[in-house]
Amino acid sequence: MIQRGSKMMIAGAMMLGVVSLGGCATKKFVTEQVGAVDTRVSDVSARVADHDTKLASLDQTSRDALQRATAAGKLAEGKFLYSEVLTDDSMKFGVSKAALSPEAQARLDAFVDKLKTDNRNVYVEVQGHTDATGPKDFNYKLGEERAEAVRRYLNEHGVALNRISTISYGSDVPVQPNNKREGRQANRRVVLIVLA
Repeated sequence: MIQRGSKMMIAGAMMLGVVSLGGCATKKFVTEQVGAVDTRVSDVSARVADHDTKLASLDQTSRDALQRATAAGKLAEGKFLYSEVLTDDSMKFGVSKAALSPEAQARLDAFVDKLKTDNRNVYVEVQGHTDATGPKDFNYKLGEERAEAVRRYLNEHGVALNRISTISYGSDVPVQPNNKREGRQANRRVVLIVLA
């Protein structure tokens, strides 16, 4: 009977060992599976973050486009009177520069005098343009700087700020091909649109 009880205890201990070993194998399996799922979740999270960054960039681009479209809409609302094109021969914009030359200031002085005598209640849209050298974002910024330089000059010489708006077209609206020096010079310009 003792012998039989010992055998039962040994058999029970063996069963307990098998069950506990099975439990360890299950833990290992679960740990491996959870690790694999964690890796996949991390990969998906990284891709989602990358997509969020790209969407934010697209959102800024669409806001910039909307702003340009709104400014262009202002032009469409007014009655077009005339335009004045200040090109490289008169504005003398250097490559990647927005400073006004003495020649440009003289042309703007004549423009201001014309506004003061002929058109007292007009609206002026100052359009900045660049050649196609450089990245698009840089060209939009440079076109805006050129237009702003003209707007400041006009304001300093008596044209009210509420009568002037600026818009940059960057290199989007060339008047000549950009593959030759003369074409690039012609594309570096400011256009003044006068509206009633």
